[in-house]
Order: sequence, then C-alpha cells, then structure tokens
Amino acid sequence: MSGVDQDANAGTTPVREAHRFDEEALARWMTAHVDGFSGPLTVEQFKGGQSNPTYRLSTPGARYVLRRKPPGPLLPGAHDVLREARILTALVDTPVPVAPIHGVCEDEQVIGTPFYIMGMVEGRVFWDATFPDVARDERAAYFDAMNATLAALHSVDHERIGLGDYGRPGNYFARQIGRWSKQYLNDADAGRDADMDALVEWLPAHIPAGDETSIVHGDFRCDNMIFHPSEPRVLAVLDWELSTLGHPLADFAYHAIMYRMPPDIVAGLAGADLSALGIPGEQDYVAAYCARTGRAGIENYDYYVAFNFFRLAAIFHGIKGRVIRGTAASAHARERAQSFPRLAGLARAAMEQCR
Repeated sequence: MSGVDQDANAGTTPVREAHRFDEEALARWMTAHVDGFSGPLTVEQFKGGQSNPTYRLSTPGARYVLRRKPPGPLLPGAHDVLREARILTALVDTPVPVAPIHGVCEDEQVIGTPFYIMGMVEGRVFWDATFPDVARDERAAYFDAMNATLAALHSVDHERIGLGDYGRPGNYFARQIGRWSKQYLNDADAGRDADMDALVEWLPAHIPAGDETSIVHGDFRCDNMIFHPSEPRVLAVLDWELSTLGHPLADFAYHAIMYRMPPDIVAGLAGADLSALGIPGEQDYVAAYCARTGRAGIENYDYYVAFNFFRLAAIFHGIKGRVIRGTAASAHARERAQSFPRLAGLARAAMEQCR
C-alpha cells in the first residue's frame, strides 16, 4: 500500500482555507466564457495533488475541473497553469487522451490567480502502483495501456500541432539539471542536503552523448491518469505542469522508476512480488516501450534513472519549501516533505550505480 494511499487522495473535500476564492466571481466569469454553463455552482477541492490547487465544479447539468496557480509567493516559472492549458488544447486531436479545455483565464482579478477549466473525465485513478483493485489477470493490460500512452505521446509531431516553441530542443539533460539544481540551491527555506549537493556536481559532468526531442510529460505516473471505469484504457492524462520539449528517454525512465521506487514515497513497486501480482517486470516493460518506438534498447538507462531520482528529489525539496512557507496545495504535502532526505539518498545511490 502506498504511504499516500487511495483513500487519502481520492475524491474531494471542502475547499481548504488557504485556497478559497470568490465563487460568485468565478460563476460570473464562466457564464461569460464557458459555452453552455448554467449555475448554480458548487465548488469542492480535490484531495490529491501537491502543486496546483485543483477543484471540482458542479452544476445541475455538468461537472468541470478548475486548475489554478497556488496563492502566495512562487518561484519564477513555477506552477504555470496557462502552459498546461496550452498543451492540453494542442493534444486534443492526437492519440494522446486528454480532457477538453472549456476556458482559460489570465486575469488574476477574477479568483486571485490565473486558472483554466477543463471537462470532468469520469473514471478511476490508481494511487497505488500495484493496482490492488484490479484482478491479477487484468493488471498487465493496465500496464500496457500506460506504456502505449507514453509511447504515443513521444511519437506526436510537436511541430505539426503548434508546439514547436513549447521548449528549447537539444541539451535537455543539461538544461534540466541546471533548472532543478538552481531551484534546489535557491530555496533557502528548505535547506541543503549532502546527497543533493553531490548530485548537483556529478550529473552535469556525465551526461550521455546523443540527443532526441519530443513532447515530454514530466510526471507520467499511474496516479496522473484517469482510466476507464471498467476497462484497461487510459481516458485522460493529467498534470502537465512539467511538460516541455525534451528527451523522450528521460521521460520514459521517470515513468519506469516506479519499479525501483518504494511505495511509501510515491506510487512505486520496489519490494513487490511482480509475478504474484501479474505485473510485467522492468526489463519487459522497457522492451515493450522500445518495440513501440522502434528502438533496439536503451543505452545509459541507469544514468536516466539517476537523473530522474534527482529531479524528483528536487521537486520534493520544493514541496518542503512550500510547507515551510505555508503555501503547499495538498493536505499531505508535509508527509512528502518529510520524505525528501530519503529520496535524495535514493538518487545518490542510483548515481553510484552508474560509476
């Protein structure tokens, strides 16, 4: 069972005090900008999510989801919900399943921060990577659906759908290592960590040769997908805040570190009996992705794993800083913040395996 389990994250709760806004102002905006909207409007906050506050909006005739920037001081470039709205709009007519966008608001005066509104996709979200609510003989199909969805994303022609400027092509690892190192080093509230300091020094000096560019999701995990209510099919991929143009193998390796991730940190499979669970092993999962994307294999896979543990550790470090500053979106952010040192240790251990 994941340390951040299904019950803790599934469903909604009354809007938390720190994330309240003028609901009447939102209803007025939706009346003017969302086709077919008709109140009255009821607002609840989703329990899950660490970064951008997310709300379920209900009316007598429809349900929507609102994503907004969190209130309070933010690091430059962080929590860009307008960027999320852009990629969701661009992906609508591709094989990548996404929720439809109904409205985007850049005006901070409406509810205090920019936001966007998308359709509510009804289905299942799995916060535990063992998929405990799925029958054993069906689990492999759910893993194959995730694998196929990520391969489909990496195969999208980003130029054709208007995302040629969605990020800078080339030097993805150098830029990402620089970005997360800077965010880690600049967040004085969250403090320093010896393992992270070692990674900041080692990773940029050992970037593998070769480069590729595709759309990358940046946080592709089972709990960032909505699955069909009863079928092994992904209906919508969520949480595109970290998406950009980047290296597809970095994106895939981030997803695949679920095999090495302890389940009490985020949805992970470390220590699980995969055969007993009916879940494909890591090598088979990598091979399936390679077959879908026309690869013979993935060289330097361990480096990509080390990079992604570091990157996730930097994200948890940011959560720790937001907890200290009182701006964290999730009620479970404090638990995540407390896991940061352990995750930094896992990142360093993965680095040592590459030497």
